[in-house]
Amino acid sequence: MRKLKLAFIGGGLNSAVGMTHKIASQMDGRFELTAGCFSPDKCINEQTAKEWHPERLYATWVELLAEEKNKSDVLVALTPTLLHADIIVAAVKSGYPVISEKALTSSVADARRIKTALDDLQGYLAVTFNYTGYPMLRELKSVIKQNRLGKIQQIQIEMPQEGFARLGQDGRPVVPQEWRLSDGDIPTISLDLGVHLHSIIYFLTGERPLEVTAVQDSFGSFRQIIDNVICIAKYSNGLICNIWYGKTALGCRNGLKVRVYGELGSAEWYQMDPERLFLRDNRGQEQVLDRGSLGVNVCGLPRYGRFKAGHPAGFIEAFANLYCDIADSITAYMGKSSYDAEYVYGIDEALEGLCMFQSVDKAAKNKTWVNVERDSE
Repeated sequence: MRKLKLAFIGGGLNSAVGMTHKIASQMDGRFELTAGCFSPDKCINEQTAKEWHPERLYATWVELLAEEKNKSDVLVALTPTLLHADIIVAAVKSGYPVISEKALTSSVADARRIKTALDDLQGYLAVTFNYTGYPMLRELKSVIKQNRLGKIQQIQIEMPQEGFARLGQDGRPVVPQEWRLSDGDIPTISLDLGVHLHSIIYFLTGERPLEVTAVQDSFGSFRQIIDNVICIAKYSNGLICNIWYGKTALGCRNGLKVRVYGELGSAEWYQMDPERLFLRDNRGQEQVLDRGSLGVNVCGLPRYGRFKAGHPAGFIEAFANLYCDIADSITAYMGKSSYDAEYVYGIDEALEGLCMFQSVDKAAKNKTWVNVERDSE
């Protein structure tokens, strides 16, 4: 199978996500990084190329798009979120399939620009909601699809982190990248964390957000931005979700946890213990599943067994699982053949998430319930 050639825009050595994308995309031999414009900073751009050895390096993303046509198969957008829209629209218009780091954009308006370009040109876009690559979360999706929990009534999902309240070795706040220290149409915390939680709820249940209410606060070291959000969301099919995310929960490195409650049973998965899924039923029985359990449907597949159960796989492997799915879908797209992209999300899911968190911001400011716009229908 031919490796697909990747060109990165952004993602240099000083970025939060570049190294992860580089490793995950190439872990299973489906992609190779052959070109890049990794940073507008000349030194970082060249230093990254020196470390990663792409065949071609460009000073600007405009130059890359012009020169890589018929050389690279796929463009990967890894710049700060607010820069995504112009790059992705230009790439789609140039004929590139595009992979974008989440959040797709910093505003609903920018996401709609991308959707228009994709619709007009029958373009390809995948957005890396990477947590859905965990095998046990995929097993939970299968459990729900089999109706083992009965009708899903509520989901408690949270993603507490501590980065905006922690102190460094010098006793001072640890300052994040500058672009994370301002809020636009949608608070940056919702773009960073909230969109993951929207994607996981949809991934597990297929249900859509209809109406939200929320409170937003600034508790940490950077009071000019929202850093904590608590939301109640009404979803389709009567599903109720409690959603909490923030970066001032001291003691929580990344406390992503999802608890699903149905008429017949419940399930719990915690990202810091990613290889185990807890199931409980209405007779008081508890079952703990991992990749080695008998009777599992998804997590025991050979593709998830880079090494046998009992040797924990983690974040990078989950990211690589998603990259494999994206490779399959891009290969089908380029061959003009159909592909059931069960695990690959694109413009509709990303746009819906942005609409949801725009509504969350509005609900918090107006202290009321707000309907979620329905762009994806």
